[in-house]
Amino acid sequence: MAFKFGSSNQTFWDILFQFAVFAAIVAVANAVAIGYPAPLGAYHAPLGVAKVAAPLAYPAVAKVAKIADDYDPNPQYSYSYHIADAVTGDNKEQQESRSGDVVTGSYALVEPDGTRRVVEYTADPVNGFNAVVHREPLAVKAVAPIAKYAAPLAYPAVAKVAAPIAPYGYPAYGKAILG
Repeated sequence: MAFKFGSSNQTFWDILFQFAVFAAIVAVANAVAIGYPAPLGAYHAPLGVAKVAAPLAYPAVAKVAKIADDYDPNPQYSYSYHIADAVTGDNKEQQESRSGDVVTGSYALVEPDGTRRVVEYTADPVNGFNAVVHREPLAVKAVAPIAKYAAPLAYPAVAKVAAPIAPYGYPAYGKAILG
């Protein structure tokens, strides 16, 4: 809901806020147009001289970068890795190679649903990036069958004997010593 100056639904604080914003705008505009006042005792220019803003400085034109001497017109690389962590179950691998503008590679990982996803990809200037995704079921580990009913747990026998209560003020061990 927008407030209009002088409308009946404005409070004193709304009007005061609008006045403060207006005063701040006028003060900023005044400071920009006139300039900041000089400190006391500072030299003032004669009244006939007008202040003119300094010309704008334009950024220097950037020079064209020189092609590096170690530029390889036919880049080639090849790498691969494989991770098989038995503790976390993380199992993934990747391999990639490049010869000039042609990149080929593949990666594989085990997804949360237990399948293995294998992605084979190629990229070149003619065909762009192309990937083929395969899903392979993992071999399920045999789990020992679980008994329908668990055997009851055996607890050691505990003798229930009430300890004698010592009278107030006497240590509990004193009665056992004295008999």
